[in-house]
Amino acid sequence: MTLPPGTPDLEVLDLLVSVAELGSLGAAARRHGITQPAASMRITALERRLHVRLLERGPTGSILTEPGRTVVEHARPMLAAAHTFAAGVAALRTADRPKLRIAASKTIADHRMSQWLAALREARPEVTVALDVGNSRQVEAWVGHGQADLGFVEGPHPPAELGSRVLGADDLVVVVGREHSWARHRTPVTVRELAGTALLWREPGSGTRDTVWEILAAETEPARPAAELGSAAAILATARTGLAPAILSRLIAEPDLRTGALVEIPLADAVLTRKFRAIWRRQAPPADPADLLVRYAEQFERHRAAH
Repeated sequence: MTLPPGTPDLEVLDLLVSVAELGSLGAAARRHGITQPAASMRITALERRLHVRLLERGPTGSILTEPGRTVVEHARPMLAAAHTFAAGVAALRTADRPKLRIAASKTIADHRMSQWLAALREARPEVTVALDVGNSRQVEAWVGHGQADLGFVEGPHPPAELGSRVLGADDLVVVVGREHSWARHRTPVTVRELAGTALLWREPGSGTRDTVWEILAAETEPARPAAELGSAAAILATARTGLAPAILSRLIAEPDLRTGALVEIPLADAVLTRKFRAIWRRQAPPADPADLLVRYAEQFERHRAAH
């Protein structure tokens, strides 16, 4: 099927409809980002093409003629169909783009994910990434239930029901506020002393909590928490007051250690670390682009450890 002779292009019809909606050729020109003389020339060309006068031009402005109003009514469904067509094509392009649903623990999301995703974006700009953030157990659940294609967690052990790969290690540090009694002496503490102290803990399900609890429980039953707080930011703020010691990722504590808002307390008989892991459903191991993201994360962590 070919178009009938004299069929105008949609852009000039859209301009004419704007004149009808705004009541002014000048306002229509501004809506379309062109000058008023250019808009007038396009409407004149349309009139010649249709052999119909569309506007009455006068010293006070331009108004639609009766045929002009009829042309506008015919143009509206054509323009609506064009918008529907454009939206449908855009949806096809979006549907055709690779999607990657990932979930990450709060520490990884805040301190690692931006670098890993930047590398993926540079290599595969067409990939659409959706990121959910929770604690490590929440991430494991999302991956296990198929709500995420790939997860990133920290903790002492790999999830039993999921596939995993170690990406790197993260140091944990014992910190106190400047007003805490430990800050005045900075004497190394033992794991047993730490276990017997009421600490600021993350909520159950946190990778940091699981790692520290396992280390302390191997020595003795840990004391009841001074407080359980649902975010690293809340622990930082509370630790600064001197209420109780906290054990945090060095990534999180470092800014406060540099300013002196927090003081690091050496641990006499242990090194506290936890592992960063990528996790996935065993029946759905990482494939491109998820596999590429895991490899970039590994490379980044190896480079960081070497320097």
